[in-house]
Amino acid sequence: MSNGIDNARGKINHMKIDNYNDENIICKRKISPTCLSRKFVYSKATIYSQQTTKMNPFSFALLTVCMLLPCMIVHALANCPSSCECNDDTLVVTCGQGGLDVLPIALNPSITRLIIKNNKIKTIDSSIQFYAQLIYMDLSYNHLFNIPGQTFAYQKKLTELHLNHNKVGAISNRTFIGLESLTILNLRGNFLDELDNNVFQMLKKLEELNLGQNRINKIEPKAFEGLQNLRVLYLDDNNLNVVDPKVFAPLPTLAELFLGINSFSTIPRDAFQDLKGLSRLDLQGAALANITLGSFSGLVGLRILDLSDNRLIRVPTEELRQMTRLEELSLGQNDFEVISNNAFEGLINLREIRITGSTKLKRIEAEAFATNGNLESIVIASNKALIEVQEGFLNGLTHLKSVILKDNALTTLSEGRFTWNDLAIFDVSENPFICDCRVLWLRTVLMGRNVSAGEGTVVCASPESLRGESLISVTSDLPGCHHTDPKKQAMIGLCLVLIAATGTAFALLIFRCRKRIWEFLKGGFGNGAKKRKEREYQKTFSDEEYMNRHPHVLRTTLNNCDMQAAAHIYNASPCGVRAIPVTEL
Repeated sequence: MSNGIDNARGKINHMKIDNYNDENIICKRKISPTCLSRKFVYSKATIYSQQTTKMNPFSFALLTVCMLLPCMIVHALANCPSSCECNDDTLVVTCGQGGLDVLPIALNPSITRLIIKNNKIKTIDSSIQFYAQLIYMDLSYNHLFNIPGQTFAYQKKLTELHLNHNKVGAISNRTFIGLESLTILNLRGNFLDELDNNVFQMLKKLEELNLGQNRINKIEPKAFEGLQNLRVLYLDDNNLNVVDPKVFAPLPTLAELFLGINSFSTIPRDAFQDLKGLSRLDLQGAALANITLGSFSGLVGLRILDLSDNRLIRVPTEELRQMTRLEELSLGQNDFEVISNNAFEGLINLREIRITGSTKLKRIEAEAFATNGNLESIVIASNKALIEVQEGFLNGLTHLKSVILKDNALTTLSEGRFTWNDLAIFDVSENPFICDCRVLWLRTVLMGRNVSAGEGTVVCASPESLRGESLISVTSDLPGCHHTDPKKQAMIGLCLVLIAATGTAFALLIFRCRKRIWEFLKGGFGNGAKKRKEREYQKTFSDEEYMNRHPHVLRTTLNNCDMQAAAHIYNASPCGVRAIPVTEL
C-alpha cells in the first residue's frame, strides 16, 4: 500500500496547484460553469493532499474547503427552472409551456439538447454562449422578434436549430455566423418578407431549410448562394407571384421543393431547368390557372408532383407527358369537368393518382387511365359533382391494389372486366347508390371481402323502401331483378338460343321449298287436279298472236323456201314448216 502511495506521490510531485487553470477548474463569468462535479474537484484535492505528506489535518481541511467552495457555489447556481425538466445524465433540458421570457442562465453548460417551446422569450441574449456543447436547439412558439448578429458564434456543434412560429422580421448574412455544422434550419411561421443575396452563405452543410408561412414576396437571385448541400426547401405559404429560374440555380442537389399556397397564376417555361435532381415538387394551392408548355423541362427525375387546389380547367396532358419517371400525382380541387381518355399519356411509371375535393368534376371516361398500366392506387374521393364513371375505366390495370371512390355523387357503378375481388382496399362508401339490378354485382363483391380498416359501409339512397339500408343486407330478390339470378339467366339464355336456332332452321326450309309451297298455295287444297287440267288446255296464244309475235320466223322461212305461195303456208312443205292447230297448243 505504501509503495503505491509513494509511486503516486512521485508522479505528481512536479505538479502544482497553480497549473490547474484549464476550463474544468477556473470558471469564467465569476467561475467556470464546468465546475459542477464535486467528485472531480474532490479527486484533485485528494491528489494534492498526497503530495503534501507533512500537512496537518487543519491545513488539509482548509485547503479542501477552499477548492470545493467555488464549485459548490456554481452547483447551487446551476439550478433547473420550475417549468423545465433537466436531466444531467442525458444532458437534455426541456421547458414546456411556461412564463420564461429569457434564456435560463444557470443550466448545466454541458447540455447537448435545449428545448424551450411555448414560452415568452423575446430575444436570444449573450447567455447562449455558455451552452457551447449544444447539438439540438428548439425555441419554437416563442415571441422572438430579433436575432442579433453573431448570436450563435459559439455553437460550433449545433446541427439543428428550430426557430419556427416566432415573430422574426429580418435575417442577414451575420445572423448565422458560427453555425458551420448546421444541417436543419427551421424559420417557418415568422414575419420574413424578403431574402437578400448570400443570406445563408455561412451554412455550408445545410440540408433542410424551412421558410414556409412567412411573408416573403422577394427573393434575390443569389439568396441561396453557398447552399450546395441543400436537399429540402420550403417556400410554401408566402406572397411569391413569380418563379424565377435564377433563384434555384445555386441548388444543384435540391431533391424536394415546396412552393404551394402562393400567387403564381402561371409557371414560365424552363422555371426548374437547373433542378436536375429534383424528385418532389409541391405546387398545391399555388393559384395556377395555366401551365406553360415546357414549364417542367429539366425535371427528368421527378417522382412526386402535387398540382391540387389550383384553377386548372383541363388536365395538363401535354405538359406532363415528358415526366416518364413520375410515380405519384395529385390533381384534386381544380376546375376541370372531365378526365378524358388517355389524360395521363406518357406517365408509364405512374403508381398512385389522387383526385379529391373537386367541385366541378363530373365524368371520368372509360380509357382515362388506359396508358397507365402500372397504377397501384387510385383515390377519387369527395368530388361532389362526379356522377359518372364510365364502364371499363379500370380495365387493363392489373397492378391495382387500392381503389377508393368514396364520397362522390355516384348512383351506380358498372362491373366491367376488372377483377374487383383482387383489391386489398376497395371503398365506395358515401355515394348515393340506387340499389337495383345494376349494383347487385357490387353486393356480391362486398360480401366476399374482409373489410380493411377505414373502409366505409355502402348504403342505399334509393328506392325509398331501401333508403338507409346497407347494400350487403339487401336481398337479390329485388323487384325486376329476377333475371339476375345466375341459374335463371342461364335458363333464359338457353331458351333464347333454342328459339333462335329453331326459327332459323324453319326459315331456311321455307326458303328452299318456296316454289313448291307457292304452287301448292296457288293451286289450293280442293280443286288442284281440275285446275291442273285446265292449265294443260289453256291456250297459250292465238294464231293471230303467233303470227304477230313471230313475224321474223315467217320471213325467214319464206326467204329460204324460194318465196312459195302463201296459200300453202299451213300445209306441209319441203322446209318442214307447217301450221300448228289450235288444239295442239
